[in-house]
Amino acid sequence: MTNDALLSALSQLVSEGRNPETMDIDLLSSQAILERINQQDKTVPFAVEKVIPQIAAAVDVITEAFKNNGRLIYIGAGTSGRLGVLDASECPPTFGVSDQMVIGLIAGGKDAMFKAQEGIEDSPEAAKHDLQQLSLTQQDVLVGIAASGRTPYVIGALEYANQLGAATVAVSCNPDSKIAEIARIAISPVVGPEALTGSTRLKSGTAQKLVLNMLTTASMIRLGKSYQNLMVDVQATNKKLEARAIRIVMQATDCGKERAEQLLKLSNNNAKIAILMQLTDMTCQEATEKLSQSQGFLRKAIQNQ
Repeated sequence: MTNDALLSALSQLVSEGRNPETMDIDLLSSQAILERINQQDKTVPFAVEKVIPQIAAAVDVITEAFKNNGRLIYIGAGTSGRLGVLDASECPPTFGVSDQMVIGLIAGGKDAMFKAQEGIEDSPEAAKHDLQQLSLTQQDVLVGIAASGRTPYVIGALEYANQLGAATVAVSCNPDSKIAEIARIAISPVVGPEALTGSTRLKSGTAQKLVLNMLTTASMIRLGKSYQNLMVDVQATNKKLEARAIRIVMQATDCGKERAEQLLKLSNNNAKIAILMQLTDMTCQEATEKLSQSQGFLRKAIQNQ
């Protein structure tokens, strides 16, 4: 794309506009700058609220894919790519799932997580290559993330996924974006111009983070990864998470700390099994079998005892 064409394209993007509320931001004190940024940030949840129906549609597709051994794959460049990698990396410890169930791809690979490699975002072929390396199939769900909605790397990824018959979702902060046209489901929280013109790591990045949080959290809840509002599939892989698992058992059953520790030891640190044992007086083996019969849904296992 020529500079003239790119300038024309950017001029059409809401996220690239100048914000009339921050035209004097370079004249303000530190506190006043922060107050102005905070005022802008307050608008983000309302923009996300408007696209909850589209987020819900994506959650339904992702949940169905998970049930059929499909994967959720995020792909993006720059800030958008980093947010996808972040959300994916937090799923295994939070929900006790394989690190291959939710995957984050960023243009430029691992090095781009720590040092900007902006040029690679202009290559749709690079995205196709990255997805081929993952052996993308029609069972998977690909979520393309781009604040502008016009990043060539993300466009190439979505077009390739469509060719394979995979479900596609676009997350953009501009209405009627290019990736929204390509994807099966378009999630477009329009947050308006940034406090600092074009710095989409601000409101746009925040909106994307909120959407990705919702996609994985809601999908995992739909899979039975919670009991009430407790993370009962948390993996106790460090001291903090060990303490959290104990607390979860205590909160779910109203038992004391020593009993919670005993139950977790008996259940090989499986909070679901520990809770089921305490609430039903089942043995570890009985609780394990009952939970399996209930497809991992703890509430169902308790109700069907």
